[in-house]
Amino acid sequence: MAQDHAVPAHSGDITPVPARSGIDLQINGEHYLHTGDPQMPLLWYLRDVLRLDGTKYGGEHGEGGADLVLVNGKATSAIGVPVSKLSGKQIVTVEGLVDAKGNLHPLQQAFIDEDAIGCGYCTPGWLIASMDLLNRHKDPADSDIDTLPNLCRCGCQTRVRAAIKRAAATMKQGSKA
Repeated sequence: MAQDHAVPAHSGDITPVPARSGIDLQINGEHYLHTGDPQMPLLWYLRDVLRLDGTKYGGEHGEGGADLVLVNGKATSAIGVPVSKLSGKQIVTVEGLVDAKGNLHPLQQAFIDEDAIGCGYCTPGWLIASMDLLNRHKDPADSDIDTLPNLCRCGCQTRVRAAIKRAAATMKQGSKA
């Protein structure tokens, strides 16, 4: 017995719903459309909406650098910038430092190798600030590293310095290969 598949009758009153407007964001190579409050700080969008919780809250003014992300390659306070200012910009969080295959970035590996993690709260910010630094200085001096805005209450600054220098050497070798 064949079943009849009825097609609903067209009533003529179907109206298309317009596409939702919002703010186009590019985060870690993925496209997102933020349709909420345009003044929401990027930090809360990352943590509360996308559940990317590597970027930390370091105070309402981004004290200590725990909330840093890369915006077009430059370290930027995620608490200090609303999503409305980020349309068309490339945003990279600490989660976005791994490559497409899931391999750690040489900087991440250097932090592990040099035991530059401590409690870990400040580590994402250190990684982001260090990426910015390494993008500007392929072989940073101690004085360059000393300009980073990050604070570590665990006392890992010496190991962070060693990790940044190790990563710089690794990255330099990788670019020659």
